[in-house]
Amino acid sequence: MIIRVSKSALFGKVRIPASKSHSIRAVFLATLAQGVSKIHNRLQSADVDSAIVACRGFGASIEESGDTLTVTGTNGTLSPKVDEIDVGNSGTTANFVLSMAALSPKPVTITADEQTRKRPVLPLLRTLEQLGATIVSTNGGKLPVRLHGPMKGGGADVNGSTSQYLSSVLIHSPFCAEGTTLRLESLNEKPYVDMTLDWMKKLGVVVEQKNYDEFFVPPRQTYKSFESDIPGDFSTSAFFFIAAALPKSEVDLEGLDMHDVQGDKEIVNYLKFMGADIEAGETFKVSGKLLTGREIDLNATPDALPAMAVAACLAKGTTRLTNVPQARIKETDRIAVMAAELKKMGADITEEEHGLLINGGRPLKGAALDGHYDHRVVMSLAVAGMAAEGETTITTAEAINITFPNFVEFMKNCGAKIGVE
Repeated sequence: MIIRVSKSALFGKVRIPASKSHSIRAVFLATLAQGVSKIHNRLQSADVDSAIVACRGFGASIEESGDTLTVTGTNGTLSPKVDEIDVGNSGTTANFVLSMAALSPKPVTITADEQTRKRPVLPLLRTLEQLGATIVSTNGGKLPVRLHGPMKGGGADVNGSTSQYLSSVLIHSPFCAEGTTLRLESLNEKPYVDMTLDWMKKLGVVVEQKNYDEFFVPPRQTYKSFESDIPGDFSTSAFFFIAAALPKSEVDLEGLDMHDVQGDKEIVNYLKFMGADIEAGETFKVSGKLLTGREIDLNATPDALPAMAVAACLAKGTTRLTNVPQARIKETDRIAVMAAELKKMGADITEEEHGLLINGGRPLKGAALDGHYDHRVVMSLAVAGMAAEGETTITTAEAINITFPNFVEFMKNCGAKIGVE
């Protein structure tokens, strides 16, 4: 699929779709919980569908009705119903289901699509082995992996290069026979761990924490069933905040809650720091205004890097996006990819080891771009195309189905000159 986009100004209202991170956590926790849970306003996307498939594979009954899921949980008694579970393109599901498989005494193979099979899982596998899992990996510490438990607990070291490793083990360790102590030297993306801990606390599970250096989970705990509404996704909102900040645009964004634990709500503060005109109330009213370059630490919000790279190109002066090494191990190496593609549009952008240096304010030109099968790259480049002279085309645009299948429709409803073929 190819997206075609031309210079646009946006007006109107947009209700931001539900959070992917909350939706996937809710599906896994409902699977582990006792009794019946209801998840309302779940994100309808390929990534969440992958989580549903994986959790059904371990015995959860999951009924779908519109954007509501009714999940009959397993109370932590897990046994794969199939020999192989394919998580598709969902890196979060891949990492979470590895710990789920480590609780089961019956072996199962976890695999994924070609892109996700390139992402490292070896650090997580090492942690699971320390906790008692048996693992067979023939692809250099990447998927596919065959493994089984039971994961017993005890002490283990956790690699904090991505928060997903820690979140994965935390979510599943309450079912271990022994208490679980998890030790970290450092941790990226702390807000995503806070999200995990918030869910665990709400569902009645105790976790003891020493800063972000050590976590202790007492053994033989259970999750309560729950009924929950999934809030809007601040990671997704970034594309609309930045598009709305284009000259002559004005957009109201609905469905977002600054009191939610999502780390990517910082996108609001990043853009305000750059001078964006954002009024926060029941909605976020964003009006187009020239932005100013700044230095911004993205360690807590790596998913914001592609969109913020575009904002930096549109800003006057120099922007440095720093301290985000984990952006290199997402669906793509997003540091390298965003530098390469924005250069095609005439941007003055330099790839640094852990971020990007952008001298903004240069007019962008429409170009033929490669989305690299990365949903956030595709959507960010589409926003860049709305600010560029001439037409921009973006290949591999089918990747938007991972988190936001209706992206083009939503943008078009706000007046964007955008289409697909």
